[in-house]
Amino acid sequence: MTAAVPQFPAPAPAAAPAPAAARRPPAQASLYRIRAVARRHWLVLRRSPHRFFDVLVWPVVDTLLYGSIGLFAAGTADPATGPGAELAVFLLSGTVLWHLVHQTQISLATGFLEETWSRNVLGLLTTPLKGWEYLAGVGLFALLRTALSTTAVAGLAFAAYAFDVTALGLGLVPVAALLLACGWAVALTVVGLVLRYGSGAEALVWGALSVVMPLSGVFYPVATLPAPLRPVAEVLPTTHVFAAGRALAAGHAMPWRELALAAGGTAVVLAAGLLALGRLLRSFRRRGLVTRYS
Repeated sequence: MTAAVPQFPAPAPAAAPAPAAARRPPAQASLYRIRAVARRHWLVLRRSPHRFFDVLVWPVVDTLLYGSIGLFAAGTADPATGPGAELAVFLLSGTVLWHLVHQTQISLATGFLEETWSRNVLGLLTTPLKGWEYLAGVGLFALLRTALSTTAVAGLAFAAYAFDVTALGLGLVPVAALLLACGWAVALTVVGLVLRYGSGAEALVWGALSVVMPLSGVFYPVATLPAPLRPVAEVLPTTHVFAAGRALAAGHAMPWRELALAAGGTAVVLAAGLLALGRLLRSFRRRGLVTRYS
């Protein structure tokens, strides 16, 4: 007696590929993915009110702190012996411009950390998402966070201390652009180090700019730094950006020399940040370090 041969249903025919007209062009697909990354991070921020603490609360506290110190110095200094009003301009302009670069760096770096905290790095690597598309998406979200924070700081500086950051005029445009680029350069390097060395390097997200801040003359001229540190300060592009911002806030002419030095230095550090991230990402993939985040 012959055993019955089990009958299996015939496999379903493969679905026909979508017509070319129904597919998104490559540029449109990239924009769609960039928007999806930015929206993903915006939804996390919107649904977690406590995350607005470092977007709005810290900047407002810093503005109150340094603005009040500046007004106190301006009101108590003897005009014959101390430039109190100039100190107030240094503190207020430095506070507003510092939060511009600080929020940019923090937003971009913590945007990536969100993927490590949620164990989503492997998921990103298995999608058609390209590296530059992810950076563009997180960068778009970082611009939104930076805009919220800077608006809060500038609004409080104007309402409480009558300091109008728009008085910088058109010079504010290159100053803001250079600070954004400097923030991105630091964030790219930090992201690469976190990929390569793991969660132990996360402290650099909040600490990297803390090293740059005292050397950049944010609240004082670099001439007040110890002599061995002044050459280091002069090399940093942020030093020249803040010098240009203070000159504009004080009503001086457009500081073209400072802007040119800042632009050249920013181009170098941004290229170095991209190069460092590319090399560290290749090492991350080659060594299989994605298992740390999956």
